[in-house]
Amino acid sequence: MTGVAAPALAGHRFLRGMPAQHLAYLAEVTSLVTVPARQRLFEAGEVAHHCWLIRAGQVEVDLRAPGAGRVVIQALGRGEMLGVSWFFPPFQWQFGAVTGQPTELFELDAAAVRGRCETDPDFGYEFTRRMIVVVATRLHATRIQLLEGFTGRDARDQ
Repeated sequence: MTGVAAPALAGHRFLRGMPAQHLAYLAEVTSLVTVPARQRLFEAGEVAHHCWLIRAGQVEVDLRAPGAGRVVIQALGRGEMLGVSWFFPPFQWQFGAVTGQPTELFELDAAAVRGRCETDPDFGYEFTRRMIVVVATRLHATRIQLLEGFTGRDARDQ
């Protein structure tokens, strides 16, 4: 893994305001990767070895639906984290993901981050607190999608 500079990570929305010592650690276990459009990053059921923070571009989260093929369930862009399955046992992707356009990502070593969360309570609290915001935001988006499915209307316009 080739580290990135901590200040580059500090500018990402997910990490904004994180203490310098935590950013320094994350920089050690993070690479900057550029992925072309339409490249699959992972498939549902695979072991989650990485997590990504989107620096630029777009990633489509999808799921194979019986009789419908692949269905995009969410599009993520700049400033967002891709995936949460890597953080929770059994550490397997629940969905798939493909880049919708050329995308630049911070790629974090998932096992290293989880390990640091376990051995460094301050880091673990800080990182987990941020993960909870991601999970809550995704849950809210799912509820909106369900409501729209039931009503046939855009629930955000209500």
